[in-house]
Amino acid sequence: MMIFENFPLICSLAAIIFTQALKYPIAIFSKDKKTSLSIVTTTGGMPSSHSAAVSSLITALILQYGIGSGYVAIATTFGVIVMFDSMGVRRQSGEQGIVLIDAIKELTRLSLKFPKNEQELIAEEAEEKIYPEEMAVKKYLGHKPSEVFVGLLTGIFVTFIVRLFYEQI
Repeated sequence: MMIFENFPLICSLAAIIFTQALKYPIAIFSKDKKTSLSIVTTTGGMPSSHSAAVSSLITALILQYGIGSGYVAIATTFGVIVMFDSMGVRRQSGEQGIVLIDAIKELTRLSLKFPKNEQELIAEEAEEKIYPEEMAVKKYLGHKPSEVFVGLLTGIFVTFIVRLFYEQI
């Protein structure tokens, strides 16, 4: 099949899948009481699958075309942007999400002090009900530098493992 001939693509996809699957045991090991299996489909957390994907792509391209290749230059530029973005803009968005969730909880708590008819008026003005528990998942948008670094190492590791399978074929 054509897709299996694309070593860099297979490496990147394998890195994403492996890293996402790795999030659950890491979360359990860290004794996060709110851990559920849904963590494997969310963004953020340890390790960064974004970093794993781009570092795997870069490593595969280096192995296939050499470090001086234009493909490696493009992928490295893309990878640096992805990793910085996951620590910067996306991380800040996640932290703002935490603040918004706290504000919503506080407003909900304060609205309970109003008489029943005013509570109904407040509820009618809202476009939809807000469930802070469901929104809590959204706070994990970005990554800490350690999560990006472990993702980078994971991507390199996965590339060499995939390469072992390619050598057997």
